[in-house]
Amino acid sequence: MSGNDNPYSNSFGQMSATASYGAAPAAAPPAGGLIKDTTTATFAKDVIEESRNQPVLVDFWAPWCGPCKQLTPVIEKVVNEAQGRVKLVKMNIDDHPSIAGQLGIQSIPAVIAFVGGRPADGFMGAVPESQIREFIDRIAGPAGADQAAEIEAALAEADGLIASGDVNGAAQLYGAVMQADPDNAKALAGMANCMIAANQHERAREALADLPEEMAKDPAIQAVVKKLEQIEEARKLGDPVALEHELARNPDDHEARMKLAKIRNVEGNREEAAEHLLYIMRKDRTFDDDGARRQLLQFFEVWGFKDPASVSGRRKLSALLFS
Repeated sequence: MSGNDNPYSNSFGQMSATASYGAAPAAAPPAGGLIKDTTTATFAKDVIEESRNQPVLVDFWAPWCGPCKQLTPVIEKVVNEAQGRVKLVKMNIDDHPSIAGQLGIQSIPAVIAFVGGRPADGFMGAVPESQIREFIDRIAGPAGADQAAEIEAALAEADGLIASGDVNGAAQLYGAVMQADPDNAKALAGMANCMIAANQHERAREALADLPEEMAKDPAIQAVVKKLEQIEEARKLGDPVALEHELARNPDDHEARMKLAKIRNVEGNREEAAEHLLYIMRKDRTFDDDGARRQLLQFFEVWGFKDPASVSGRRKLSALLFS
């Protein structure tokens, strides 16, 4: 729904939102310096190091991918018009599959934004030009304040509230966004997370049931669905105290450690959950066909790119994979 079609657009502008909209746009670099191809060998320089200067979007693509061909001219156009606020680096996964595999890229096109040397956000598919502009505004700061930016700021504030334990405050903000934009998947996902935090799991499932297909596929909605699945799975994994006793006797009982990681995750002990999986990876990458890494990537997907546990875990995972 556009701002012009939205009956709540006038009242929404009065909502309090304290989140930052990002850094000021950078000066435009020399022509031709905004878009380049990269390889496995140059990825660290082109992406990791360069993202410490300004955000770098990495477009994972392949020559046979039809949607990739649709996305390329659109994202290149938007990046050029952004005048240096971001750079675009393209990686052909047929020629260079290892980076995409290590980052858990399972379908293309996939675009991951790196900021300050680490992944910060991303999207998949040949999304419309307007969504690419919103994505760049979210990563690099908007070119101008408007209702979309205000909504993003309100969502960021709500995310901060729920992370700090203020479930009621977060629910109020998510509800206000849903009034202004009833089709906002992030707001609905946030409201469902509030229900989960209040141990109202069935209400959360009902809120996410029977959604329109496009909304149901939104990454924010999918993350909450997977979170509910993880909660249900953890209930069947046994007593965490017994698992801890087993690990005290045998620290390399990777099956017990995997179960305990899943339980700690649903308990909210994300750092501990990640550490258990990283331990397995350090000891035995072949366990469950690299299952610890796959499970950790699933945790990151549910936690979100910006969650402190995701940021810390991805940093440690990168150090483990690229050292």
